[in-house]
Amino acid sequence: MYLSRFLSIHALWVTVSSVMQPYPLVWGHYDVCKTQIYTEEGKVWDYMACQPESTDMTKYLKVKLDPPDITCGDPPETFCAMGNPYMCNNECDASTPELAHPPELMFDFEGRHPSTFWQSATWKEYPKPLQVNITLSWSKTIELTDNIVITFESGRPDQMILEKSLDYGRTWQPYQYYATDCLDAFHMDPKSVKDLSQRTVLEIICTEEYSTGYMTNSKIIHFEIKDRFAFFAGPWLRNMASLYGQLDTTKKLRDFFTVTDLRIRLLRPAVGEIFVDELHLARYFYAISDIKVHGRCKCNLHATVCVYDNSKLTCECEHNTTGPDCGKCKKNYQGRPWSPGSYLPIPKGTANTCIPSISSIGTNVCDNELLHCQNGGTCHNNVRCLCPAAYTGILCEKLRCEEAGSCGSDSGHGAPPPGSPALLLLTALLGTASPLLV
Repeated sequence: MYLSRFLSIHALWVTVSSVMQPYPLVWGHYDVCKTQIYTEEGKVWDYMACQPESTDMTKYLKVKLDPPDITCGDPPETFCAMGNPYMCNNECDASTPELAHPPELMFDFEGRHPSTFWQSATWKEYPKPLQVNITLSWSKTIELTDNIVITFESGRPDQMILEKSLDYGRTWQPYQYYATDCLDAFHMDPKSVKDLSQRTVLEIICTEEYSTGYMTNSKIIHFEIKDRFAFFAGPWLRNMASLYGQLDTTKKLRDFFTVTDLRIRLLRPAVGEIFVDELHLARYFYAISDIKVHGRCKCNLHATVCVYDNSKLTCECEHNTTGPDCGKCKKNYQGRPWSPGSYLPIPKGTANTCIPSISSIGTNVCDNELLHCQNGGTCHNNVRCLCPAAYTGILCEKLRCEEAGSCGSDSGHGAPPPGSPALLLLTALLGTASPLLV
């Protein structure tokens, strides 16, 4: 009786948990680049595809506004309340911290009540267009892993374009169009991501779903990443092997989720009516309280760590690769052309390590890290050491009797003396999990 009740409760908990967490917290695995495995010849390195953890990428971006003087407050001006467009006694003043709305408040942790936000100047120069470009730059290639979410404190714009760059802002291409009337604004029929399919997932659409006026419960604009993943991985993203297979074999799909920069083009503020009220132009402006961009450094499946140093993101490359994105082989490791790692086969993928150049391979130089076999071991295909009967280990650095606990003073084999090259090499191997950097 108690067992059946327990099983019922457990089944209910599993069901509830699956509903509460429709998507994996972090899509993907691949959090280890290599590990030691045991073979008949002893321990050897097993290399696998690897990638950094997904994180909040707004911590690492730089933001630029165009025109640069578009932020409100210099000179101070009044604007209308967001809930009541005819209550126009709010003030923006760049010289007073409590009344200032600089760009960095689009990315801060909310501290002021009700919220902190960037705000543009009002549309006081109507009918001249009120347009703003907000450029987010990483100086690094990143892969998007979750929806881009923009939260407005003003009404959501009547017209907006989200754009991306893959070459650090030299060229731009549209990601998605947003409008209250797509046909009028961009000569496009309105669509939502739900209208797409695997075959049309890369289509650039215009959506009217996120372009309403001053409704207090309608502040958010999405660019749906996970809904696009779901075309391949299923509605709960449980069939990741299918998605990984598509990313591996379809460069256009892989590039679609890859950016170096994003640009938010605000083209027309929320009017909420057919005509602009020229007597109350202070009610028209843009205000953004939060932008969320989740992703990971693109390291071509050759690194699990991406460091932020001197305002720059860089992959800590493994698999004998180098470069900001681990996009080439290290010196002396160009024995075959560089290749990105592969997600497949699940769950470890394929590392596609860079191997030593023929000119760099010397006698008994073994392993992808150009390490030397010890104690008379011989290198087999420059991959692993074949050890004499008395020795074992990746580089034949260990006595077999030590592993068995049977080494004695009369065994004829002493341990390597302190300070010997073999012992120093063994200590270095045990103390590091990464290949030596050139």
